Amino acid sequence: MASERSSILYRIRSRALRRRELLDFARRLETEVAGRPFCCLITGDSEIRTLNRTFRRKDTPTDVLSFPAEGNGHLGEIAISFERAREQAAGFGHSVDDEVRVLMLHGVLHLTGLDHERDRGEMRRVEQRWRRRLNLPAGLIERATA
Repeated sequence: MASERSSILYRIRSRALRRRELLDFARRLETEVAGRPFCCLITGDSEIRTLNRTFRRKDTPTDVLSFPAEGNGHLGEIAISFERAREQAAGFGHSVDDEVRVLMLHGVLHLTGLDHERDRGEMRRVEQRWRRRLNLPAGLIERATA
C-alpha cells in the first residue's frame, strides 16, 4: 500500500486536457493537501448524473462528487464531469485544465472531512488559501457566494 499513488481515470475522449500535468497536480494534492492517495474519475454528465442520483438522490448532473474511503489508507474517490468543467471554464474565462484543478482541489478538501454546507466558512478559507498557493482561479465556494 505504501507505493500506491493518486491516479486519474478518464472516461471521456478529449484532447483538451493535459493528462500528465493533471496527474502531477493530483499527486501534488496528495502530498501537500491530503497526505494520502486518492482516485479521480473524469467522466461525462450522464455518468455523474447517475452517481449523483444513486448516492445523493439528486437527479441532475453536477461538477464534482466526493466519496470518502473508510480507513484503508486511501483518502477516497472524486468524480468530475468534464462537460461541467468545460462549460464552467468557458463561463469564468480560464482553461478547462484550471477548472478541473479547481474541482479536484474542492473534491479533495471534501475527502479530508471539510464541508462548506456545515462548517461556517472553514472550507472556504482553506480552499482560498490552497487556491492562492496553487495559483488557481476562483473556487467553487467563492463563486457561489459572489
